[in-house]
Parts: sequence; C-alpha cells; structure tokens
Amino acid sequence: MDRVIYTAMSGAKHTLEQQANTSNNLANATTTGFREQLNTFRAVPVVGEGLATRTFVVDSTAGTNFSAGPIQDTGRALDVAIQGPGWIGVQSSDGGEAYTRNGSFKLSENGILQTQSGLNVMGDGGPISIPPDVTIAIASDGTVSSIPTTGTPNAVNILGRIKLVNPDEKALKRGDDGLFRMTTGTQAPPDANVRLAGGALEGSNVNVVESMVSMINLARQFDLNMKVITTAQSDADKANQILSVS
Repeated sequence: MDRVIYTAMSGAKHTLEQQANTSNNLANATTTGFREQLNTFRAVPVVGEGLATRTFVVDSTAGTNFSAGPIQDTGRALDVAIQGPGWIGVQSSDGGEAYTRNGSFKLSENGILQTQSGLNVMGDGGPISIPPDVTIAIASDGTVSSIPTTGTPNAVNILGRIKLVNPDEKALKRGDDGLFRMTTGTQAPPDANVRLAGGALEGSNVNVVESMVSMINLARQFDLNMKVITTAQSDADKANQILSVS
C-alpha cells in the first residue's frame, strides 16, 4: 500500500482535533472571561531507510489567545471585570490555586464569596467570608467592603482583598476545567497594579467570524486528505489489475 496513505491519515486525524478545538471556541463565544484556544500544524520528517521525502502532520501544542475581551456593564455589585492584564485567584476543586478572568461572583449558603461555578474566591488570607445583612462593595484594587443594612449605615467594614495576580503568560497553562495554573505548580504572587472595574463583566475574546472561517478551511483540508487516501486506493487497485493481467 502506498505510504502516502499514512501521511494523509495523520493530516486528517489532526485536522479533526483542530476542528474540535475550534468548535469549543465557538461554544464559548459568550462565556465570561473565556480565552480562545490556538492550534497550529507542523510537519515532522519520517526517520528511516530511504530518502527523507516524507513527513507526518501533527498538531503542535495548543496555545492561548490572551488578548482582552469586551467589557460589558451589568450594574451588579458582585460583578467585576479586570482592566488590562491580570487574573483572579480562585480555589480549584482539588484544593489548589487557579486563575480566571470570570468575575461573576455569588455568595454561598455560608456567606463565602464564590464564582458562579461554586469555587471560592481567594483573598490575601484565604477565602473571603461575608457576614449577613450587609451590602457588598468591591473596589478597583480588589478590596471587599461591607455596609450593614441595619443599624448605622455609614459603618464600612473591610472584609478582605481579592487576590489579583499578573504572572507571565508563558508561565500559565490551561486545565481541563478551563482554569489557568502556573506551569511550575507554584502560586503566583499578588500584583497591586491589577485593577478591577465594578459592575461589569469581561466577555469572551473569541472572534465568531474567524472561527467560522477556520471551521470551513479545516473541513476542506479534511476532505482533501480523504481524497488523497481514495486516490491512493484507486491507484493501488489499478496496479493490482495490471499485475494480474501480466
């Protein structure tokens, strides 16, 4: 069988994988704080006997588009958006520290500040606890304050400060849960220069039009690889017919 089949097969396989990532980007086009996944093809020479004329196609390590998404005003006190670079520290399900750009928060039944998915928002000293019967305000530096709804309304209490970090983008990797973590397994230090916009959320940075065009191009690439396999099979059948006649 012609070896070109294996080359086309590897191309088709990795085209499907890129198609899956593009579909995931489109599915998260409206997800708050989502960062687009990037994929590229690269050629790997086949090492072996004979001439070095054949290569396999592989999908290189998936990257991330860290450009900022659009900021939309919500007017909700527990919504914050990061202005410029930076990340919000949260406690992941495995107990470690992870980072997100999704600033849509809520209060748990026990009064703990959490993300909408139920992850605790990290403060300088751990999760931030909110007492009952108070109004919450989040400052641009991440400071969480409360004003009691009963008694003296001007008694402002500082409850904690949201952990805001700004590590090097190259030191971050995306997890299966969509959260980012340090590649070294350590925790990023707080950065006082990161600023929040209250009453707003950052949208996804996925460009829907570009993603749709990418899906069309990937579909054409897949069809081309399938055509190469079909042509190779047809040529092999004709060659067998000629040999059988001889």
